Amino acid sequence: MSEDLWSPVRLTLELAALTTLVLFIVGTPLAWWLAGTRARWKEAVAAIVALPLVLPPTVIGFYLLVALGPSGPGGWIAGLWGGRTLAFSFTGLLIGSVVYSLPFVVQPLRNAFEAVGERPLEVAATLRASPFEAFRRVALPLARRGFLTAGVLGFAHTIGEFGVVLMIGGNIPGETKVLSTAIYDYVETQRWQEANLLAAGMVLFAFAAILLVGLSDGAARRARQ
Repeated sequence: MSEDLWSPVRLTLELAALTTLVLFIVGTPLAWWLAGTRARWKEAVAAIVALPLVLPPTVIGFYLLVALGPSGPGGWIAGLWGGRTLAFSFTGLLIGSVVYSLPFVVQPLRNAFEAVGERPLEVAATLRASPFEAFRRVALPLARRGFLTAGVLGFAHTIGEFGVVLMIGGNIPGETKVLSTAIYDYVETQRWQEANLLAAGMVLFAFAAILLVGLSDGAARRARQ
């Protein structure tokens, strides 16, 4: 594979891996709170998390562009190391990907934690386990299939992003030119062979990701029977 084709593939895989890692760090405590809290406003928080599911990518991309630009918080943060903006950079892509893919990780984790129920945690408490120990030794192992689903969906969704990454990252080779924008670029320049090669690879990856989630769900149903 030529460097022209390999560069967006490598960049996309790096972005998806880092995004998934950050999503687990951010999404796990958020999903745990949503699954266990009785706060009256928890569904309002859940609705905010789920907004990327219904908002057009251009709307999310626009507000992220404003936030990451020179006049937004991103400009102030970039100024700490002498920059002007976080937009049109890999860091900006990472922030945008985390925001856009957040519900694809939080919702499966919330469902998995809710499926654990309160009984195992109550038993752990009677054995003098602290809340953190009960979470680590009881909830996490029981929710492992939820983590698998969340990881696959978060990774796959990040790879398939287009509108958000195009608006906040542009199409800079080696820095923000990911698979989706590379395909768009090849189509625009009528390089059909390269576009077809990358597009076919994404179709195969999407099929494998969906199949993995389906097999995991099927295994979970058989285990409960």
